[in-house]
Amino acid sequence: VLRDDFRQPPGDVVVAAGEPAVLECVPPRGHPEPSVSWKKNGVRVSDKDERLTIRGGKLMVASTHKSDAGIYVCVATNVVGERDSEPAELVVF
Repeated sequence: VLRDDFRQPPGDVVVAAGEPAVLECVPPRGHPEPSVSWKKNGVRVSDKDERLTIRGGKLMVASTHKSDAGIYVCVATNVVGERDSEPAELVVF
């Protein structure tokens, strides 16, 4: 089972360059419990970047760069399939 509705979709975030940013997401209920990943401008976000941490649905950017700005989507995935959240914008000024 994977419901359609995100318990908390990400909201837009505005930060100054160099500040940390947190995008929060609580995935829909599902069985098994869905895992969360993120897409930025349609491309899966890699946690290989040491500035990025994905934990418990949150995407944390330690020190934002201008290049982090964009449209982010929270993706909930389990064996049934995957659901994309509404998009949220990260603005870095």
